[in-house]
Amino acid sequence: MLKRRFVIALIATCGLVLIPAASAAAAGCDPLDTRSCLLPFPSNFNTVAQKGSDTGLRLNFSASQFPKNVKGKPGFPPELNRNDGFSPGSALLTHVPGIDMAKTGAAPITDIAQYSKANAPIVVIDAKTGQRQPIWAELDTNADATSEAKGQLLMIHPAKNFLEGHTYIVALRDLKNGAGKTIPAAAAFASLRNGKPIASVKGRRTGYEKIFKTLAKAKVSRSSLYLAWDFTIASERNLSERALSMRNRSFSALGDSNLADGKVAGKAPAYKIDKIEDYSTAQSTRIARQITGHVTVPCFLSKGCATGGTMSYAKSKKGKFDSIPNQQGTMQALFICRIPRAAMTTPARPSLYGHGLLGSPDEIDAGNVDDMASEHNMMFCATPEIGMADEDVPNAIALLGDMSKFSSMADRLQQGLLNELILGRLMINPYGFAAAEAFKSTSTSQPVIDTSALYYDSNSQGAILGGALTALSPDFTRAVLGVGGMNYSMLLPRSVDFDTYELIFKPAYKSRLDRILLISAIQNLWDRGETNGYGQHVTSKPLPGTPKHNVLLHVALGDHQVAQVSAENEARTLGLVGRRPAYDAGRSDDKTPLWNIPSLTNANAGGSGLVIWDSGPCRIGTVFVTCLGDDAFAALGGTGNAVAPTGSIPPRLGRDPHSRPRSTLEARQQKSDFLKPNGRITDVCPAASACHSVGWGY
Repeated sequence: MLKRRFVIALIATCGLVLIPAASAAAAGCDPLDTRSCLLPFPSNFNTVAQKGSDTGLRLNFSASQFPKNVKGKPGFPPELNRNDGFSPGSALLTHVPGIDMAKTGAAPITDIAQYSKANAPIVVIDAKTGQRQPIWAELDTNADATSEAKGQLLMIHPAKNFLEGHTYIVALRDLKNGAGKTIPAAAAFASLRNGKPIASVKGRRTGYEKIFKTLAKAKVSRSSLYLAWDFTIASERNLSERALSMRNRSFSALGDSNLADGKVAGKAPAYKIDKIEDYSTAQSTRIARQITGHVTVPCFLSKGCATGGTMSYAKSKKGKFDSIPNQQGTMQALFICRIPRAAMTTPARPSLYGHGLLGSPDEIDAGNVDDMASEHNMMFCATPEIGMADEDVPNAIALLGDMSKFSSMADRLQQGLLNELILGRLMINPYGFAAAEAFKSTSTSQPVIDTSALYYDSNSQGAILGGALTALSPDFTRAVLGVGGMNYSMLLPRSVDFDTYELIFKPAYKSRLDRILLISAIQNLWDRGETNGYGQHVTSKPLPGTPKHNVLLHVALGDHQVAQVSAENEARTLGLVGRRPAYDAGRSDDKTPLWNIPSLTNANAGGSGLVIWDSGPCRIGTVFVTCLGDDAFAALGGTGNAVAPTGSIPPRLGRDPHSRPRSTLEARQQKSDFLKPNGRITDVCPAASACHSVGWGY
């Protein structure tokens, strides 16, 4: 997390980023929800037919539909209109005046199973299969939202990501107000529902008759509807084609065109070593050497891949709908590697390391990483996760004040993924690091790297981006995603980290409703560089030319920075199993903990899974107490934390447990057991207990 004074000091450094001209888009707003021009969101109202796209559509927004910042500039990134559908993790947003969620009876976050009730008031139907999508619903509970006149959004979240390329229908029926009375539909939708559309929606009658027919088959009565609309999810190709093209061309240039076979072929990436630091045992009992350098990577961004750069695209072939970025030279990506003392006698397992929020690769020298390296003889190497590295802070600040700039972050994230892939290849190609004197033992003169397999271990942002990296990786097939989740549009409103960035975002876009809409809209670009856009291909259905992968997801109960609910959604999307018992008594508000996540067993421990780590209830010494805010509780020497709140706000009570799993000896052992060629998820916790992270109970 960045210090507030650092962020404020950087505001003045923000510059402008050139954005491509907007495509022609549909004029006007959808009259079905007049609270905002983007509502309801997402909606096929904002699409047009597109020959050659995998969905037959493309998004069709215009700047006039987007909220303006205080300078009067619409927050519209024109790059959105290259998408052939919406984000697989889209929250479904609309404004329902006076709705009472308890009296309405919508499925809450604590009891997702209610989504399947026959009379569920909010249902989402796959238009092709007629099956219901598991969802939960809430009102935006942020203080700004509840205090703004007419500003509280109804937010419907998928409990498992929507399927790529599928069209879904949202149906709201029999919604109740605080008095328990049914809320009447607005005039525009009521006219469509009643078969007598008014002028503003008359042209949509045919499409809506198909929607009503599909809903009738799903036993949703037309007459009960308050509102309904449809939306289409982006295709696999549209979500991944940029990063795949960059990867394939880069590895082909090295001489490896068959990435699915799991074999390292061709030459090693070019690199140079800038600095070698040998440590005495007095300096470090765990690490023998640190090596810093730069690796040459094909660059697919303007500005020489400097922060703020964006992609340019080759012209699409006739009848195609492609977004293939042009290479624009090369870049020198920084790397840092740390060699444990044990590697000087026995070659170490090599692993990439993914750093934290807007951080840097020098986080590789954190105590928990050195512990993991030393205890389990692993050599970690890291490179900046550009797009969201410390060097990108000025650009991040700039786009918080002007969201039309967002493609500069999304594009650079994909370059960052490529940089990590190329560094990984350098780590295990026998002609790469293993051939250099800097990576040889001073005592045996042999390489300190076991090049037979590569792994990925990460934390926080490194895990959020790491699922995307895993889905793309040809060189590692096992990854640990520490305190991760997916879908930044879900994560940000539930993270204390966003407090700092709201210092810029909130003054620029004063309405909470506008800010939520903007975050939801840009998720459609963010998907290209984080797990949310690749979730259906991380552990199954591998992307073209890519092997299958297994992941271990570690979660901190009540994490203040990465929302626990986003990790559980990720687990369902990736098809993970979960270690049970996940919680001790009283440590979850869920009616069914780990709902729809199968149990970890000996039979499936060789696959992918989720383990929740608990730092315990709030206490001072051995006395259990009421949780206070993080800083106040820390001042009293308190430990432990509260469970996450059920609303769209961050956890704040007790000590933030975000760093606890990685600091736990047993968790590191579990990671090590998993990060092996035939690794398994070993149960390192007491049989009748949840997994307790370091400090619990002391």
